[in-house]
Amino acid sequence: MPALHKPRRCDLTDELQHKLFKLIAENPHISQRELSRALGISLGKANYCLKALIEKGWVKVQNFKNNKNKWGYLYLLTPSGIEEKARVTMRYLKRKMQEYDELKAAVAQLKREVEMEQRQLAKRGMVFTSHRQY
Repeated sequence: MPALHKPRRCDLTDELQHKLFKLIAENPHISQRELSRALGISLGKANYCLKALIEKGWVKVQNFKNNKNKWGYLYLLTPSGIEEKARVTMRYLKRKMQEYDELKAAVAQLKREVEMEQRQLAKRGMVFTSHRQY
């Protein structure tokens, strides 16, 4: 009985996938080592995730030789990869906008709490002074 081919499963967050697509689109000659450094992931994970994108048909790879006679690769987003990059970018943007709104609300709440505490201290004749910058 032949072994079943299990598709690669690289669980990328939208943020990581967005950055990966962006790096490839901006620099098709980027090495996997450079990708791993830029993304803050191991070289093995960069290789594994890149292969997953290739298997999904979102990235195609071409070999080339550079001046030092070493093999290199050219990574190109396919038309479906460009579409997926747009979808991932929109999901990532929506999530970041939601996080931004939540952060603004949290900051506003903290400001209200500080103002209320300062009023309470003032009623007691106490003055709050902080030497810390926030």
